[in-house]
Amino acid sequence: MYPTKQKAGRLNIMKQVLSVIVLIIFLAVQACGQAQQNQKFNLEQIQEAKSNLVLLNNQQQIIPLKSLQNLKIASVTFDFQEAPLLDSMLAKYHSIHTENGNTFLNDLNGLEDDLKFYNLIIITLTNKTLNLPQVVNFIQDLASQKALVINFLGDGALLSKLDNIKQPILWSSQANAATAFIAPQAIFGGLSISAKLKETYSNQFKVNDGFETQTTRVGFAWPEELGLKTKDFENIDAIAEEAIQKKAAPGAVVLVAKDGKIIYNKAYGKHTYQSETLMGVDDIFDLASITKIAATTVAAMKLQEEGKLNLDAPVADYIARTRKTNKANIKVKDVMLHQAGFVPFIPFYKDLEKNAFSRVADENYTVKVADSFYLNTNYYRDVMWKQMLASPLTTPGKYVYSDLSMYFMKEIIEGIVQQPIPSYVSQNFYNKLGLETMVFNPRDRFKKGQIVPTEVDNYFRKTLLWGYVHDQGAAMAGGVAGHAGLFSNATDLAILMQMLLNKGSYGGEQFLKPETVTLFTQQQSPLSRRGLGFDRKDPDLSKKYPSTLASQETFGHTGYTGTCVWVDPAKQLIYIFLSNRVHPQVNNKLLDLNIRSRIHDEIYKAISKVD
Repeated sequence: MYPTKQKAGRLNIMKQVLSVIVLIIFLAVQACGQAQQNQKFNLEQIQEAKSNLVLLNNQQQIIPLKSLQNLKIASVTFDFQEAPLLDSMLAKYHSIHTENGNTFLNDLNGLEDDLKFYNLIIITLTNKTLNLPQVVNFIQDLASQKALVINFLGDGALLSKLDNIKQPILWSSQANAATAFIAPQAIFGGLSISAKLKETYSNQFKVNDGFETQTTRVGFAWPEELGLKTKDFENIDAIAEEAIQKKAAPGAVVLVAKDGKIIYNKAYGKHTYQSETLMGVDDIFDLASITKIAATTVAAMKLQEEGKLNLDAPVADYIARTRKTNKANIKVKDVMLHQAGFVPFIPFYKDLEKNAFSRVADENYTVKVADSFYLNTNYYRDVMWKQMLASPLTTPGKYVYSDLSMYFMKEIIEGIVQQPIPSYVSQNFYNKLGLETMVFNPRDRFKKGQIVPTEVDNYFRKTLLWGYVHDQGAAMAGGVAGHAGLFSNATDLAILMQMLLNKGSYGGEQFLKPETVTLFTQQQSPLSRRGLGFDRKDPDLSKKYPSTLASQETFGHTGYTGTCVWVDPAKQLIYIFLSNRVHPQVNNKLLDLNIRSRIHDEIYKAISKVD
């Protein structure tokens, strides 16, 4: 992942020095979380860009953007060579439709028509295009119909051409990559704005004009911006490469967020050992058991604080079918703490009869388990759920980790909210947070190339699992279960965890009460280290789980596919590791090599040098 070497030929000393500088900058940018961009800017330029970015016309406090679930955003750029970078940064926060305005300069009415499905347009332009009367007319026409954010990068004297525009304007005199990197963050609240105009440009834009904003969402920064050093994170590379070389996983993504800033986000390896597709920082992974906290538990948290879910109530209060079973009197709290006595799992796929599935879909076989594999429509209700209801309680009152616990929690939650859990968590969390990739059944929304393949299943589905949940039981439940089924990229998972780290607050909205977050994430039982749904640091320090250096406040979860997410409130730290360690087949090398914990240790070592 190095810059392309220059063609053979003579290079003078100045060119050699320049090449070295570009390489150093590129590597620094990788550590900053933009491993796929190869931006040509440095830390000093970023700081200068921040100090020069002025926000105008924000009387209505439109910036930072709020209520993302109501926004359909298009980005239109005119004559800006860093448009790909700008649009990629916007896409970190929300789904973005992009248009190159230059291709419409002779047909801006056509562009206006093409934007009919979008209610917020971000228009980026420079000196050349703001001097064109047809572009100014286009902006004025749009302003009468839609919400706009103008991102003008150029000569302040041209601000007068926007005197009639009342919508927010971001202005910088610098039309460069650094501004392309920070302007989207400013729009969404990933960084604060405080700069003022240094001179008067028109009756509308006068000296000392400029609105200040606060940071409301995660931002992207160099470690140095937080007083850390990029070089102190270099050992992560060696550990990740070791995992790939020893075939613990074909590839991985590592993300580190500190103090609300993503300071490290890097992709390693490839999608598969045979693939030519390099792993990317925005690739979508099967999160496996992280589903337990990122979907089921956050839903339970909201319902509990609303008084709709009583943790001390018996399961029978919520699931009628349990009332004549041994599950009737189990407390909801014990289900979430894995001490209800459930068997660890049931291998549902092993009992599958031939007439239960088909290789083609029809009215009787509608549950898609994988490509060319369809399960009987009512198989979950008529077979799997009955098996779970009839299963023995083998260890009541003891801690035994069980996937069945979250099957039951899903049923409880769906009974309360009267809708499927994917739609409930999307409406109440994911859509509002801007988590575009955090979904169940990602093949319904994303191209295969955006999703990382998992196992070559040669014993059940007889195919490569690519965008279908790895867990067999979750797949047989239609890809949606309380314990597995959720997919996401690293950034979206980090945003959800940042909301929890913020005690339920994110993007100017309170998703959960602080006391709810504390209740669920703190240790809740003398029988185990666990919180309600959340895993926590093991008090037995000899286990070094999840890291020797993690504080006792640490909470998170691991996933069978080779994933983990850990949040340490004491250090304001989020660590995410995503991999497809089960490819091509399940192996334990990731565990045996202790890859996830060793990387976690290196992160603590890096931040401890300034803490």
